[in-house]
Amino acid sequence: MTKKADGRTARRDRNSEAVLDTVHEMFVEGNFAPSVEEVAVRSGVSLRSVYRYFQDTDDLLQRAIARRVELVGDLYALDRLGEGTRAERVQALVDQRLQLHAKLAPTIRAAMLRASESPRIAAQVSNRRELLADQVVAHFEPELGRLDRARRAEVASCVDALCSFESLELLRVRSGLSPSRARRALVSGVTALLSQVDGTD
Repeated sequence: MTKKADGRTARRDRNSEAVLDTVHEMFVEGNFAPSVEEVAVRSGVSLRSVYRYFQDTDDLLQRAIARRVELVGDLYALDRLGEGTRAERVQALVDQRLQLHAKLAPTIRAAMLRASESPRIAAQVSNRRELLADQVVAHFEPELGRLDRARRAEVASCVDALCSFESLELLRVRSGLSPSRARRALVSGVTALLSQVDGTD
């Protein structure tokens, strides 16, 4: 590749990143469906260039969501999955979900709002939901493994729902709980659900 071509590629990469970062900034501000024109003006990248980099608005928003998730994707990994005492595992799960909410809330809000209109974004949302749901099952296998199939699915679903993004929105945003109070409420709730397995706290 020639030096000139290298320069064009580098400029294209910089401009693309600037556009995607601008979309994220707009998500943070509460604009979850910015137009290509708005993004072009705000990012300083020409409208023509934006349309060269991205097929359409759906492609732009999908890639902006994917980029943000990729940047903090390590938060989706639950350290020491399935290891430790019940109390330690409950705290690890709650801390992970609170971190995800703190770092990704604007992006997740945008993804959930756009999912009904975009199969690609809907697939992103679905894949992440399945990942987190599967983590709950693996993380609490010592407790869930004692249950029959139906009850196992019921308890796992309840734990996942209690720690879901929607629940965190209710606790942190609508109810205005501090991180420490939200953490305490979630730990208490998950512990209570799991204690039903053997009748102990």
